[in-house]
Amino acid sequence: MTFVTFAPMSLPFFYEENIPLNSNSSFTLSEETSKHCAQVLRMKAGEQLQLTDGNGAIITAAIVQPDKRSTTVQNITAIQVPKPVRQITIAISLLKNASRFEWFLEKATEIGITQIIPLLCTRTERQHFRHDRMENIVISAMLQSQQAWLPVLHEPKAFDKVIVEADQSSKLIAHCLETSKQGIPQVTLTNNILMLIGPEGDFTPEEINDCLSSGFTPVTLGNTRLRTETAGITAAVLLANT
Repeated sequence: MTFVTFAPMSLPFFYEENIPLNSNSSFTLSEETSKHCAQVLRMKAGEQLQLTDGNGAIITAAIVQPDKRSTTVQNITAIQVPKPVRQITIAISLLKNASRFEWFLEKATEIGITQIIPLLCTRTERQHFRHDRMENIVISAMLQSQQAWLPVLHEPKAFDKVIVEADQSSKLIAHCLETSKQGIPQVTLTNNILMLIGPEGDFTPEEINDCLSSGFTPVTLGNTRLRTETAGITAAVLLANT
């Protein structure tokens, strides 16, 4: 469980996987959220907080009985936030430096990316992928940016598998070879997009050719050579705002 506390004018905002949406229902918070409410924030009966399940639901609840292991709250109001119209999936190569990949996860979540696929390419420098840690980073970023939809974080997938399974109506690949490419603003995009970002050594020519044969559009992210995580964030911003 992960939590973020906002400025005093905002209610504390927490992630709970299962929250009842019916008004006036009482329920018990998870132990970690309970501890943060009762022991860290020292919240009292009657004080309010907000919860999201990461699937669009946001409820405002009041503390009934604070307890560091099992705080009881009562649902006051509930809203359902619609899914983002544009569904953006970024498949990005894992990095040897895990902290740089974690930085990408945090920023991509804040921007509003809907799915993230850690990509295993020919030139990917393998690392141990700690899904639980990475998931907590995504949850924290969702709460920090006050969103109600948690991005889907996949387990690492082989490049070939991602290509075969790609069913998005807009499929893009950013690579460094000197070939004809378009800028993202010049591409006609649908609202269901897959973007591929390669490792530091770039995709191999064979991988690029496989993508082009599978209907991917080659795109450029600018005139400079970017680190993998920088390329991922550049693509995320462009796709979210084009």
